[in-house]
Amino acid sequence: MQDLRVTLVQTDLAWEDARANRAMLEAKFNGLEGATDLIVLPEMFPTGFSMRSRELAETMEGPTVAWMREHASRSGAAMYGSLIMREDGHHTNRAILMKPDGTCSWYDKKHLFRMGEENGHYTTGTRRVVAAYRGWRILLQICYDLRFPVFARNRGDYDLILYVACWPSARHYAWQHLLIARAIENQACVVGVNRVGVDGKGLHYAGGSTVLDALGQPPAGLPQDGGEWVRTFTLDAKALLALREKFPVAADADPFTLDVR
Repeated sequence: MQDLRVTLVQTDLAWEDARANRAMLEAKFNGLEGATDLIVLPEMFPTGFSMRSRELAETMEGPTVAWMREHASRSGAAMYGSLIMREDGHHTNRAILMKPDGTCSWYDKKHLFRMGEENGHYTTGTRRVVAAYRGWRILLQICYDLRFPVFARNRGDYDLILYVACWPSARHYAWQHLLIARAIENQACVVGVNRVGVDGKGLHYAGGSTVLDALGQPPAGLPQDGGEWVRTFTLDAKALLALREKFPVAADADPFTLDVR
């Protein structure tokens, strides 16, 4: 397990225009080749948080997955973000961790945001997914999942949680503090990437993208504004392992079972 360089892409998104968003993101990737290990994008980065699942859905053989595969190969870095997916007659909010060798892990969002009617347009995911990449075990999560700590409870099976989001500014305080809580209670690093701007429904997003160590602390130089930015930070593997060894709270954790349905 070595240090992991993670690039956060906090950006506005063109509403329901996948081609425009892919082109916009390509411009933001300049200079990242060989300079990072993992690029993290917002939730539903091709379209914004749209409920037009039938009209906007893609497949695993579609243009956005192909685009992710191309840019992961070109940059030498994995890429993580979610998009609207159609499979076997169902539509899901699917997060994909695309690796430089062209293989990928994927996770369909378990907790659908009913206040935004997501549960009426998408099918609930049924798997909790931990992916292996460069010696790190990574729990894949999406936005509203952040509010459900049991689903994210570390059972000694992961080192890093990735949250991608379209989390409105009206609940920005919750976004900030729940990310910190997930890091501390699970003794894991946490990366949360949220969008900015105003979407096609008039919702405003304040960003607040962050990277946290297992103590819930952000690195120096993390932007605090609600604008667009791309920054790379390094996750310290030795510090994470040392904390777990010195302060092994997991040894006193309560046993439980999780039925993901």
